[in-house]
Parts: sequence; C-alpha cells; structure tokens
Amino acid sequence: MHKKVVVFGGGTGISFLLRGLKDFPIDITAVITVSDNGRSTGKLRQEFHTPAVGDIRQVITNLSSIDEPIKQMMSYRFKTSSDLNGHAVGNLILTSMLDITGSLKDSIKSLSKLLDVKHTVLPISEDSDLTLMGEDVKGNIIEGEEQITESPHKIKRIFYKKEPQVLPEVIKAINDADLIILSIGSLYTSILPNIICKEVQLAIEDSKAPIMYVCNAVTQPGETDNFTVSDHVNMLNSYLPKRKIDVVIASNTVIPKRMAKKYATEEQKDPVLIDYEKIKEMDIELIDDDLIVVEDNRLRHNSLKVSSMIFSYLMR
Repeated sequence: MHKKVVVFGGGTGISFLLRGLKDFPIDITAVITVSDNGRSTGKLRQEFHTPAVGDIRQVITNLSSIDEPIKQMMSYRFKTSSDLNGHAVGNLILTSMLDITGSLKDSIKSLSKLLDVKHTVLPISEDSDLTLMGEDVKGNIIEGEEQITESPHKIKRIFYKKEPQVLPEVIKAINDADLIILSIGSLYTSILPNIICKEVQLAIEDSKAPIMYVCNAVTQPGETDNFTVSDHVNMLNSYLPKRKIDVVIASNTVIPKRMAKKYATEEQKDPVLIDYEKIKEMDIELIDDDLIVVEDNRLRHNSLKVSSMIFSYLMR
C-alpha cells in the first residue's frame, strides 16, 4: 500500500512541486484553489460562469506522463486579434469538458485520463461564483483574487464572499492522508484559499497526519514583504484553528547576487531567510538544504530534491 499525501496549492508553485513528487511511489491528491479571476481563466469564468480552470490545467499538465509537445500544447496561449487572444488551449479544453459533463471534477477526470495522469486532482469546490476577498491594512475590502494580488497596500486577511461548498472527495483525501502538505506558492492566493474553508479546517483538526509546509524561496510584494521562514509559518498557523504546522522544508541556498538584484529591482521580491533561532523556539521541525536552482533565468525549487526530502520524511 502506497502512502497517501494530500497537497494544497494553486498555480505555478504546486505544479513545480508535483513535477518531481509524481515519480515517487506514493498516492497524491492535489487540491487546487479555483478562485482565480485573471487572464484567460477570468474571461472564461465571466463567459461560462465556471470555477477557475487555469491552475488545474497547469497541475494536470505537470502530473502528466505524456510527451513534451502535448504538454506544450496544453499551455499554448493564442496570440491573435480575435476573442481567442491570451486563452490557453488547456483552459478551453477544460471549459468544454465542463460544458459536456456539467462537473469540474468529472472534467478533470476525463482530461487526466487523456493525459495519462496517475494521481488525483481535485478543485477545492465546484462553486462557479467563488470569490476571494481581502482586507488591506487600511481597512479597504478588495474583491477578486487578481485585485488582491495587485493591491497597493499590504493585505491583512483574506476570506470568501460566500463560504464555499467543499467537495466531499477533498475531505476524504484529508481523512485518508498520511501527510498534509501546504505547497510552495502565494500564501494569500494559492494556499490560504484552500485552508480558510471551514470544512477543510475541521478535517485537518481531526486528522492524525503531520502538516508539512514547503516554504517559498522569495517574498511576494504586498503579501509577505520582509517575511522570514518563521513569518510564513506563523501566518499560515494563524488560519489553522487547532492543529499547527509540524514540519517545514526551507531552502538555505545562497542566491547569486545577480539573481537577487534582478528579483529585487524587477519584481520587488527578496530571498526568504531561515531564522533558525525563532524556528527552534516554535517547536517545529526544520528540514533545510540547498534547494534553489536557476532555470530560464528564474529561481526555482529543485523539484526532485524537494520531493525526495518529502518522501524520506514520509518513510520514517
């Protein structure tokens, strides 16, 4: 019997994590946030009244064992002067499947079969009107995930306009899990949209599985400026009512000066530093290693290295 892992996230972060994790002998359920309202996904949501499909498409493609050109096709975005402009092929396929099956969960199943995905991908909810809300430090209420990301002021808290109906399969995945993972990715728009759901919080509370957080390598402007590893953990813990994070994986890579400067000036992002003393006081296990690589002139987690750390933790 393979060990069962449930991973919460959205978008690029979780896709990178799963790219390496999928090849280990474990059963993965990836739970994806569906409140995005930007770019191709946002347009499709408005037009077809669906949950967000973009992050799901990205995750399915990264879990797929199919040939690279097909994966590239799934992520291909049309560059044209018509309504197709900016739409990713995979987003259109998922939306058409949703129209045929009437269920996002079933659409994901069909696409996973088509792309030879051996693991389970679930949306946190099938609600089509899922809207993420934020409150900034000035007390302004912001509506929409994209608007939260672009907020000029620091975000203080996030919540849903209307409490989502969480898929029963998500709750079952938490109940059955040997490990609960909060993935790398934006705290406010990828991780928290999953764990602020009441039903998810209750299921995590009842679970005996350890909670692991794979910490971001760089800060998010307006969200986690100047955050250390312990700040990330504390922020996530503040949304977890009773259970808290048991173990954190963090990178101790010394970022090359050129890359650090590029991120600081172009994107206002700084390396997330490990504050060893504080983490020690928090009674949380820290697993750190040199985990960051430069890929296509971007800082990325070494997916295979992170995955083998997760696997060896699971096999203790």
